[in-house]
Amino acid sequence: MLGKKEVRELLEKRFSKDIHTKISEIPLPCHLKDTYKAAMRIKTAINENERIAVVGDYDVDGVVSSVIMADFLELMGADFFVKIPNRFTDGYGLNASILDEFDGVDLIVTVDNGISAVDAAKICKQKKIDLIITDHHMPPPVLPDAYAIINPKQKECPFPNIEICGAEVAWYLVGALKDVCKIEYDMSLALDLLVIAIIADMMELRDMNRVLVRMGIKKLNLSKRPCFRAIKEFNAKDKFEFDDISFLIAPLINCTGRMDDASLSYKFLRSKNIKEANYYLETIVKLNTSRKEEEKNLYENSLLEISGDDEIIVTWGDDWHEGVIGIVASRLCKQYRKPAIVFSVDKDRAKGSARSVEKFDILRLIASQKDMLLSFGGHKGAAGLTIEPSNLEAFKKAINASCFLQDLNTPAYADELLGELDVAELDLEMLEILEFFEPYGQKNPKPVFYIQNALVRNVRYIGKDQIHIKISFEKDGAMVEGLFFNYDYMPCIGDSVNLIVSVIKNNFRGVVTPELLIKEIS
Repeated sequence: MLGKKEVRELLEKRFSKDIHTKISEIPLPCHLKDTYKAAMRIKTAINENERIAVVGDYDVDGVVSSVIMADFLELMGADFFVKIPNRFTDGYGLNASILDEFDGVDLIVTVDNGISAVDAAKICKQKKIDLIITDHHMPPPVLPDAYAIINPKQKECPFPNIEICGAEVAWYLVGALKDVCKIEYDMSLALDLLVIAIIADMMELRDMNRVLVRMGIKKLNLSKRPCFRAIKEFNAKDKFEFDDISFLIAPLINCTGRMDDASLSYKFLRSKNIKEANYYLETIVKLNTSRKEEEKNLYENSLLEISGDDEIIVTWGDDWHEGVIGIVASRLCKQYRKPAIVFSVDKDRAKGSARSVEKFDILRLIASQKDMLLSFGGHKGAAGLTIEPSNLEAFKKAINASCFLQDLNTPAYADELLGELDVAELDLEMLEILEFFEPYGQKNPKPVFYIQNALVRNVRYIGKDQIHIKISFEKDGAMVEGLFFNYDYMPCIGDSVNLIVSVIKNNFRGVVTPELLIKEIS
């Protein structure tokens, strides 16, 4: 059984191979290829008052990247503007239609996109616009012909083998700019934003990412940005916890790009005062409510089309909202513990969003059918793709026939399961140990335990819809309570049951106690 000592030792082992464990040890801007080349070109543009366009992306990572660049350029008095493409009218990243809007631009800097913008780079050459690309997505075989490309995944880049997000790449460019411009600039000022991008973009929470997010949550709670004060006041919060980033802050920033225009989130994050922040937050909250409703409807519709026999879930519908198909794919993954691809279909194309489970490489599987696709891209855990609607049925069959390429039979909670929990050691000290190893996420999954032969002492419904239950257990003389949300098994008092659980903090009227969150019961 696992008590406090054993849990601490098991969690410490997760980080035994981390190289960068302090902020002073993380890689420097010089470890990223072309960073100083790009910084010198931007410095020249600032000094000569050239017009600079920053092109971002409509997700959290892209919006945060744009804010990080804008904060620095504004400080330097640069002549610049930020363009965050609209998902519905502009499409993804730097492209020909966006370039048509850029009159009098001398330099373009992409953040969190651009590594596949081969055609756009050619147009920039023709228009004599210098192009600097900062990105973290997988480079294609042929790179864009740009003035500089900063991407840790490109060949000959000496950056360590650590997955970093687009906002981190932009942050490193700002670090190089600070050096070449020879100014005093506190790089930690952006950590309140960086922590949100790292967690929202599901980066591996090991090594330097772990260092940055642990410092970032402190900076977030000390942040003077009116946007974060507005979120705290709206939600009656004194401080943000790590889970607030995943379940509160990131969805708010993300929903504008999904439902309307991500420029709203960009303006919200850069609000100059609380009145301005509250103005944008009111609009964003309404959009997030609409997003939840749209997601619920689409999810329920998608369930009608799914066969439980499929190894890979592939589902689609006419004019399904493009902004929420990724969220629905994530929910289907969680529901069925299988990779899922959800398409929105119109008369000319079907646009899909894919999400994966465990260690399954969904991008590799999609790439195996590239001859059938119009376009695709992404990474192991999430990808986007487009296909002609007439090919959807053939794609679904082919993708399921090809999944033998990888192992889909990973047991549930294989990565998270630590072992059998000693219920007698479940106390405030255990809570502190588990909180010390936060944040949990990619490559640092939230610990899950099993409990065998626990005696059910009491069961009661909670919540107005009575779809959740609270169960009291006894195990080896120790009593503990567990919450089972959306329960699918109702034990009887006196039953002996086996459970898979995680540990959560219950804070009721200022009294903190450990509690179990039940994932499975039998």
